[in-house]
Amino acid sequence: MDEAQKPAEKPRLISEADMTKYKTAGDIVNDVMRKLVSITVEGAKIIDLCIEGDRLIEEGTGGVYNKIVKGAKVSKGIAFPTSVSVNNTVAHFSPLVSDPLASQALVKGDVVKLHLGAHIDGFAAISAETIVVGATEQDPVTGRRADVLQAAWYGAELAMRLVKAGNKNWAVTDAVSKAASAFNCKPVEGMLSCQQTQNVIDGKKRIILNPSEAQRRDMETTTFSEDEVYGIDILVSSGEDGKARVEDSKTSIYQKEGSVTYQLKMKNSRMVFSEMQKKAGAFPINIRGMEDEKRARLGLQEAVTHGLVKPYEVVYTPSNTFVAAFHFTIALPPAGPLLITHPPVWYKPELVKTDKVLEDEELKALLMKPLRETKKKKKSKEAEGSDETK
Repeated sequence: MDEAQKPAEKPRLISEADMTKYKTAGDIVNDVMRKLVSITVEGAKIIDLCIEGDRLIEEGTGGVYNKIVKGAKVSKGIAFPTSVSVNNTVAHFSPLVSDPLASQALVKGDVVKLHLGAHIDGFAAISAETIVVGATEQDPVTGRRADVLQAAWYGAELAMRLVKAGNKNWAVTDAVSKAASAFNCKPVEGMLSCQQTQNVIDGKKRIILNPSEAQRRDMETTTFSEDEVYGIDILVSSGEDGKARVEDSKTSIYQKEGSVTYQLKMKNSRMVFSEMQKKAGAFPINIRGMEDEKRARLGLQEAVTHGLVKPYEVVYTPSNTFVAAFHFTIALPPAGPLLITHPPVWYKPELVKTDKVLEDEELKALLMKPLRETKKKKKSKEAEGSDETK
């Protein structure tokens, strides 16, 4: 086929420049996670870890993309405020200094979820991983802590291999549920993973974990496509049903709802909303980072009531349970899935000893597959296909 007859290349939805921004954000997140994991030790205070995580994200993003582009600075910073959620706290725990639980210190055996994100020009990399305080290869995680941690990690590894062009969202939902069941655990009910685009981390295409009947009915079936990006959030509970509920903890993380417009009536509400937009743009913000925490909390009430701002509520599974989580950001370029965030800093199989095993042969085979096939494998498959059609 000569040049004139070659089909035109399909335009890419993600440019190489955009992908570089995603990867740069992913590298920054990994650097921050490494530092946080090293100080997530017995005696460390949750508030200190949250503040340090956010400081490190700002420091990391502050050192890159500082050239003025078309007369404007490149926006960058926190894509998700650092959260430190312990044991049966599911996610989003990032207290204010004034909160009674702010000074809570970690103890040996705590199951700690570290969750944070950075963005460059609105292209976000968000990551979460679970560590168990004090565990070592000589003194590994055992019992229900080990079960839930292993279930969540297998769920994450399966999701990495199933979020690929042509697959449907329910394939991920079902595989994560099966993996959790092997360890007598359940995915946390109703937790969502979302498509990402520039300045959007909660896009329309979504994956749900352990849905109720109503949630399953209302969730749209979607197919993953080339050049999409997803933030995949795998949360697994050692509880019987994976149900979670809101308790006394005050919400501290909020995000502007991009699709809602409403004219706020109260002056303080307008001031707080304006400050929130200026500091975080389309991304979530912890009101700890606003000028006046008390005024911010009051001012956000009207915005939340009218759907202008979304709260990231702190929810809990029952007190005698544990929750483990892994969050990764993955892109689907034509060559195959590509992780934007890095593998976990802390987790490795030698740290986790469970007496339960994954027996599903189909899932075990999937876990053995590489994230993306090499060109040789692809060509041999194509050759096999062409032989079959002869």
